[in-house]
Amino acid sequence: DEWELNGWFDDRENEIPIEYELHDNYPNPFNAQTSITFEIPRTGNVNLNVYNLSGQRVETLVDGYLNVGFHTVNWDAAAYSSGIYFYRLQVGDFVKTKKMNLVK
Repeated sequence: DEWELNGWFDDRENEIPIEYELHDNYPNPFNAQTSITFEIPRTGNVNLNVYNLSGQRVETLVDGYLNVGFHTVNWDAAAYSSGIYFYRLQVGDFVKTKKMNLVK
């Protein structure tokens, strides 16, 4: 017997990431709200912070223990001015920073 699966289907609920990854925020540039997605292959203490162009931390989005998996955090930047911001993910020895652009 042959069978075929057509279309798109996302079963990430049962997947375990194989490496740490910080994805590009979406949308970027954004007006007021954006989503940041990251993957962690081991349970641990996670820090996700947003910094302004001067390097000052302006927001802490995650500061705590998270389970293995795919995670998405939304940032509402309505109280901040237009400009370039950086978001930094730290989990144990893994650290990655990316740039995003707030346009109002």
